[in-house]
Amino acid sequence: MEKEMRHKEFEIPFSGLKLGKHQFDFQIEKAFFDSYQYDEFNDADIQVTAVLNKMSTMMELALSAKGTVNLACDLTSEPYDQPIESDLELVIKFGEAFNDEDDEILVLAEGSHQFNIAQYIYEMLVLSVPTKRVHPGIKDGTLDSEILKRLEELQPKEIKNEENEIDPRWDALKSLLIDKKK
Repeated sequence: MEKEMRHKEFEIPFSGLKLGKHQFDFQIEKAFFDSYQYDEFNDADIQVTAVLNKMSTMMELALSAKGTVNLACDLTSEPYDQPIESDLELVIKFGEAFNDEDDEILVLAEGSHQFNIAQYIYEMLVLSVPTKRVHPGIKDGTLDSEILKRLEELQPKEIKNEENEIDPRWDALKSLLIDKKK
């Protein structure tokens, strides 16, 4: 509830709206995530569009987001811009009491005239970021980083034998298998 009070700009007042679709646009920046004490993003520039379809007995909300967040790479800690894109569908019904326990259904108390979508936007955006965050310069070889050079130096080297012989270090293990069969 405390977070909702800080995000009044994400209130959607539906009571005065006519039946049909209504669009709301939001610009999300780093301060939005800071209010949730989420510090994994260095910066954020995301456009969120909410389309509310008001019907006589219920409503449908379609959220879509597109933009970038600046993150630290998991391998090198180098910052980079990660494009993100996400969608969320939400059904809004009316009942005796407020209930947001279901991920896809929001129940508003009878007589409500607005609801806040900040928490839904937050969760949708945080979950849209890949779990493994890799700087695009690592994949295409353009990243020049001391950490990356050090990781390459420490990478295990492949042992190459003449004529594809088996590495002699395995012979001791093979003798254990031979002894076991006897």
